[in-house]
Amino acid sequence: MISRRRAIGLIASAVPATAFIRSASALDYPTRPIRFVVGYPPGGATDILARLIGQRLSESMGQQFVVENKPGAGNNIGTEAVVNAAPDGYTILLVNPANYINTTLYANLKFNFVRDIAPIASFNRVPNVMTVNKDVPANNVAEFIAYLKANPGKVNMASSGNGTSVHLSGEMFMAMTGTKMQHVPYRGAAPAITDMLGGQVQIMFDNMPSIIQHIRAGSLRALGVTTAERSPQLPDVQAIAETVPGYEASALFGVGAPKNTPKEIVELLNKQVNTILAEPGIRKSLVELGGEPLIQSPEAFGAMVAAETEKWKKVVEFAGLKVE
Repeated sequence: MISRRRAIGLIASAVPATAFIRSASALDYPTRPIRFVVGYPPGGATDILARLIGQRLSESMGQQFVVENKPGAGNNIGTEAVVNAAPDGYTILLVNPANYINTTLYANLKFNFVRDIAPIASFNRVPNVMTVNKDVPANNVAEFIAYLKANPGKVNMASSGNGTSVHLSGEMFMAMTGTKMQHVPYRGAAPAITDMLGGQVQIMFDNMPSIIQHIRAGSLRALGVTTAERSPQLPDVQAIAETVPGYEASALFGVGAPKNTPKEIVELLNKQVNTILAEPGIRKSLVELGGEPLIQSPEAFGAMVAAETEKWKKVVEFAGLKVE
């Protein structure tokens, strides 16, 4: 009969050492600060969400989740940094609509998002808001369409970068209404909003979290939301689909990690995030920013990521867009 010590030794010799290292590191995770990479500058929707959730993760897990803004190339610089990071749980990514869009939009990406990023947890899904500055002579979607048709190509449409949901929401609008605007991409939402307020650009289909404070303050005017139905946060603002039947574009946010991150770490982070999302204070903050919390398993979030990637592929192809 084999002794217990001998049995443990036989099992250990049959399992790669790397598996024990991975399991051991997962058991006491985290033991040092975690990089929380955001592919945009401070101030936009992705940054707001990362800091909101990251602060609570720091408090609940006893290590700092340090938000690291790595803007550029339509969110691809930040994403690639995470793809190439060690799969040890100490580098995570704020997943946002550009990740789903870029799979089709960019011809020569050095990574495949669905394959190379392990889904951890969803955060929320929010509408973009069709917003104009106060100089635009339109108070609703129909009036704005008429204004565009009377001034083809003369209206500047801001976005937080090429290929973002902010950009493609506008492209979808032009395609479905037969109108034309000049696209002006920025390196994030904050500088775009600054120019909106200054009158350099006239319209933006921005994510609700980064634009809603300016709408509530009356410094910018909301014409429509991009979800199929009106948002509880802006109940008096019509859904664009009320004027443009079939129009729908919403932004799904969450968190991911490099592929091959230990399952134990992914599950621990998922549990922590879901616990935070269920907190009344966090739920209230997310609702105020435009979207209900989405409490999901890693697998369910992964399925949503795949579905979003397919949805935005159709939009990119419909608009005939491609970035080399």
